[in-house]
Parts: sequence; C-alpha cells; structure tokens
Amino acid sequence: MPAERDAEHAGRAAGGGGAAAANGTPVTSGAPGAVAASADEARRSRRFPSVTRDTARPEGSGRAVPGAVSTPARQWPMLSVLVATAAGLLATALGHPKIGCLAIGVALIAASVLRRVLPSVGMLAVRSRFTDMITYGLLGVAITLLALVIEPKPLLEIPFLESAVRFTVR
Repeated sequence: MPAERDAEHAGRAAGGGGAAAANGTPVTSGAPGAVAASADEARRSRRFPSVTRDTARPEGSGRAVPGAVSTPARQWPMLSVLVATAAGLLATALGHPKIGCLAIGVALIAASVLRRVLPSVGMLAVRSRFTDMITYGLLGVAITLLALVIEPKPLLEIPFLESAVRFTVR
C-alpha cells in the first residue's frame, strides 16, 4: 500500500488529479495496476508542459529531395528564393533600385508558384499551403508594382497615383 500511495502522489505532483486507466476512467488505489496507471499519467499529463519538447511541423515541411542528398540540395526551393532576393538586395544597394525591387518581387512570386506546384518545398513552407501562396503572391505583386512605378522614367504609369502623391505630400 505505501508504494501505491507514493505512485499516486507522484502522479498528482506531475500534474494529474489521480490515477486513471488508459481509457480515462479513474482507478482506485486498491485496484491492481494503479501503480502503472499513475506512472502513465505522470508521463501523459493534461497540463501544458513548462518546457516544449517538440513543435508541430507545417503542412509542407518535408524535404524537397530524399534524405540521401546533401542539405542544401534538399532545400533548393528556399535557397533559390533566398539567392534571388539577395541578388535583388545587392542590386538595390549598388544603386539600381528598379532592378533590385523587380528581382525581389519576382522571387516572391516564384515562391508562391513553387509552394503551389511542388508537393514538398522544405523550409519554404511556413504556414498552410493556401496562406503561404497568398502571402508570397501578394507581397511579390506589391513589390513588383513598386519597382515598375519607381521614378525617374517609370515603366508603368498609374494616372491617379501622381495626383494622390501630390495631394498627400504638398
């Protein structure tokens, strides 16, 4: 009996309210198997753990290529988007903002297309497939439009944009 009480006390200290069987029904301390049920409960508490041991993987978080290949090759969708974005940032830093913004916008649109087309995109998958596609796509289109209307000599003329800027800036 003292061993059963110690096990029940350990189960309560670990976050449980008492011993419980595998199906969730309470087990009395006099029933056989109470010690095992208390030990199971100590491991599977309903309380939120103070230290998180694992995270839920996103929908498309599998590797883009089987595990026998090196890590950079397995993450080629993410690396290709990062390389194109880095090239755009470098072009912007070197004094070519149109080309740089265009490269960044196209990289984000490509990320949206890759997320839609490929079943597994590695670390490019952050949220659900739909949310990733919408987020990458909208940001890519917005940055691409920004690149097309940058002065001087914009490649795209938006009639109401000039009057809106004059009205707000004055």
